[in-house]
Amino acid sequence: MKTISKILALILFITSVSFAQKKSKWEILFDGKTFTNWHVYNKAGQPITDKWKIANGAINFTGKAKGEKHGDDLVTDKEYENFVLELEWKIAEGSNSGIFFGVHEDAKYSVPYLTGPEIQILDNERHPDAKEGKNGNRKAGSLYDMIPSASVSKPAGEWNAVKIIKNHGEVSVWQNGVKAESFKSEGADWTNMVNNSKFKGWEGFGKYSKGRIGLQDHGDPVSFRKIRIKEM
Repeated sequence: MKTISKILALILFITSVSFAQKKSKWEILFDGKTFTNWHVYNKAGQPITDKWKIANGAINFTGKAKGEKHGDDLVTDKEYENFVLELEWKIAEGSNSGIFFGVHEDAKYSVPYLTGPEIQILDNERHPDAKEGKNGNRKAGSLYDMIPSASVSKPAGEWNAVKIIKNHGEVSVWQNGVKAESFKSEGADWTNMVNNSKFKGWEGFGKYSKGRIGLQDHGDPVSFRKIRIKEM
């Protein structure tokens, strides 16, 4: 009987280790050629808008005319809760965009930023957002309108590397190899931070521990590449 128990325990251990290893493998979210793994927010199964193009191994948002409606944000097909996300971004002069996580997809929400916290993408030298907010909390690399980035972004037209680690509510963001910020995405501290931002009173903002990753259509040209994620 003890031998059978030992065998069953060994099988269970091997299975759990195998599952953990499988779960910790990198998943390529962008293959450099197709929009596989992505769709426009609230439009799963529909063609990607022609404002998003793939060229030179990158996903490129080509921009919209002044006054043209925004809202063609891309989100992942899958939802993620605990993960390491890595990607590179490049912004055009005077432009603005963002990376979202914890995005909840629902018809009652028109865009990802209504639920998903944003890591800011910005041309700090030319876009007015760099001078707005508090203590620079709208500059590139910041947790938008909440925590200023402690890292420095590269100028418009150059690639920036971002890593976001989210593990059971503990989030850290790295930009160009330097920690930009760390915070808890739940609990009293998170609630206080939200209440001291523009998101105070927003029904769904930051409420979803599991959600989609998003790339923003802010109307301005921006590019993304080398996008991969590892679940934990």
